[in-house]
Amino acid sequence: MKHWTQKELIEHGYKIENAQITNVSLNMADHGCLCLDLTIEWGGSGCVYGGYVLGKGYVGADDEFFSGSEKGCEAIMRIMDTVGESELLNMKGKYIRVAHEGWGSSVKIIGNIVKDKWFDYGTFFK
Repeated sequence: MKHWTQKELIEHGYKIENAQITNVSLNMADHGCLCLDLTIEWGGSGCVYGGYVLGKGYVGADDEFFSGSEKGCEAIMRIMDTVGESELLNMKGKYIRVAHEGWGSSVKIIGNIVKDKWFDYGTFFK
């Protein structure tokens, strides 16, 4: 995983904005895989941060269909560490920073509101 600094993000053309996590969902609804989704809002904009497959399964599936991922568990823990919260559902309401490349781009990098600590889904799973 790339360990970004705010200076590097800006040099690579990212815009940094303060944001708030308005919802947290760890679910396997409707798609047969486990996902952590953070609803994030800032300055009249927003997105759902997540959509990465962290495990496989769904309610009612046969036992052999369920599988987990060490990387998926680590991603959840790193996101919690970046936000600065040790309780998953307590991330709702917390302030963070988002790094994005402008209107229409995906937010794949989030950062701690105070510390120069970032999590990048894109490079984490490479």
